[in-house]
Amino acid sequence: MAALLDLVDPLSWLLMACLVVLAAFLQGVGGIGFAMLVAPIAALVFPQLVPGPLLALGGSVSLLAALRERQAIVPGVVVCALGGRAAGSVIAVLAMTQLPIEAINLGFACAILAAVALSAWGLRILPTRGNMSLAGVASGIMGTLTSVGAPALAIAMQNLAPAQLRASLGLILFLGASLSLLLLILAGLFTVQQAMLSVVLYPFMLLGFALSGQLRHKVSLPLMRRLLLGICSISALTLIVRTLWA
Repeated sequence: MAALLDLVDPLSWLLMACLVVLAAFLQGVGGIGFAMLVAPIAALVFPQLVPGPLLALGGSVSLLAALRERQAIVPGVVVCALGGRAAGSVIAVLAMTQLPIEAINLGFACAILAAVALSAWGLRILPTRGNMSLAGVASGIMGTLTSVGAPALAIAMQNLAPAQLRASLGLILFLGASLSLLLLILAGLFTVQQAMLSVVLYPFMLLGFALSGQLRHKVSLPLMRRLLLGICSISALTLIVRTLWA
């Protein structure tokens, strides 16, 4: 463990720990936010965290959110999204060895921005079977490639009640992250060192989630929609900037 900690300067560790606390707090309140906040910064400051360790941390906080409000889970929504997520994860692992990730990132970021714009202009996107399956495919691809798999799902589920969204999305993201991690392990893309990084940051994830306990009840549906669309927009724009900068 000491050798692992020596690989990163103390300031970077402090920044990453603070980001994990804040991201877990946002995830606990709004149902999304963990990977979307941490992944873009981690890719620049601490690239070893992307995608495997963030999938492990994000999947864990998603499971906690699902268990906390498990009575609000919508089974039909979860099943459709998971089918698409499984297909998307397989596509992503194949793409990681065949296609330039830059083109994939830009394409999905633009698609997310287009969906956000349509939602903001009044298009009512409902969590139908078809919409959830398509959102699941997009989530599987982006989640496996970049650790950020929530935006497509959040847009498709934005009109659910806040508790239903947090619980259902949490279960989808946990099971989807678990599948993505398994595929990365089988492909030799998730190392023991990356697993140790997840363990080191785990207490900070738990702290952020614990802080979200009371505030989640104060989030209304209109505020939830604005929060979701805002975080999705920031995530997509950051992904575009990061890809072009690289």
